[in-house]
Amino acid sequence: MKVKKKVIGNLEKCYSIAPLSYHGKDYMLVAAEKVNQCRLYDLDGKLADVIWEGPGGTMSMVQIPGTDGIFLATQRFYSPNDSKEAKIVLVSPGESGWSVRTAAKLPFVHRFDIITRDGISYVIACTLKSGHEYKEDWRSPGKVYVCRLPENMDAIDENHSLIFTVLKEGMFKNHGYCKAAMEGIECAFTASNEGVFQFIPPAAGEDAWVIRQLTDQPSSDMAFADMDGDGEPEMLTISPFHGDTVRILKKQNGQYRTVYTYEKPAEFAHGIWGGDILGKQGVLVGHRKGERNLMFFTCGEEGYEAEIIDRNVGPANVLSYQTEEKSYILSANREINEIALYEVEEGETTVI
Repeated sequence: MKVKKKVIGNLEKCYSIAPLSYHGKDYMLVAAEKVNQCRLYDLDGKLADVIWEGPGGTMSMVQIPGTDGIFLATQRFYSPNDSKEAKIVLVSPGESGWSVRTAAKLPFVHRFDIITRDGISYVIACTLKSGHEYKEDWRSPGKVYVCRLPENMDAIDENHSLIFTVLKEGMFKNHGYCKAAMEGIECAFTASNEGVFQFIPPAAGEDAWVIRQLTDQPSSDMAFADMDGDGEPEMLTISPFHGDTVRILKKQNGQYRTVYTYEKPAEFAHGIWGGDILGKQGVLVGHRKGERNLMFFTCGEEGYEAEIIDRNVGPANVLSYQTEEKSYILSANREINEIALYEVEEGETTVI
């Protein structure tokens, strides 16, 4: 693909990115891993607002469905070694600016999301670990929590927080998360040393979640895309935790099996997004050490392949979106403190 790159901002340790609908327009949120800003950009890359100056430590941001600009975000998760004070906050726009109040104190919360089935929405939250006494202490496994999203969030604050229950525990280095629809049901997926797990929310009138293990390969992240166009999405995984191995797994006889392994080590692979770009299903992957490339994995006439979109940028998180006229990739290039917007079109691989 032909790529026109535009640096839309510089933000030290830029990390988390997410879409936001506000005042009838679509925007993109970008927030820092360390103590720094959360910003709002329009889809052309123009800075629209600064949501907060700190405290940062933002791993995830998710808009509350059906609201005008109200979203949940993590704060104070600064690293695997500094996340005891991590929490989820509720962020709301107002006449005098953006208000930020605590929605739940949840130590070591790394990823979270909102998933919906049969009109009922749930907050699903994943903790990287559950205890910590010293640097690189991984003795206490992480957990997956859930709570039903209140229909009215007005009363939520530090004294009236979201109440979570444990869905699954015993998950070491519980790092990866994505949301994908399977058989018409919105599901949550997690990645940890124990492998990749699927969490299926209950149907209306039921209470029990269904949890399925898709692979036992130690995994850091995963994403789904129907790369070969057969109607069954492949699963791309990064392994192990913050690892350098990129694999594509395909469901065969009810089990996911490896059908492709990227031929080079992608050191500290991290940024990941699966979906459609220019009519082609694939998965974006960025890695933060070594060559620090941003790549797009697809399936061509000769099989699975990787196209390098940008080099030496070190993406922490990536996503793609499309306007009525153009397709874009937004990347938080953490290792060079760069927020980059790539306008893409069909053609030979070129970066302008």
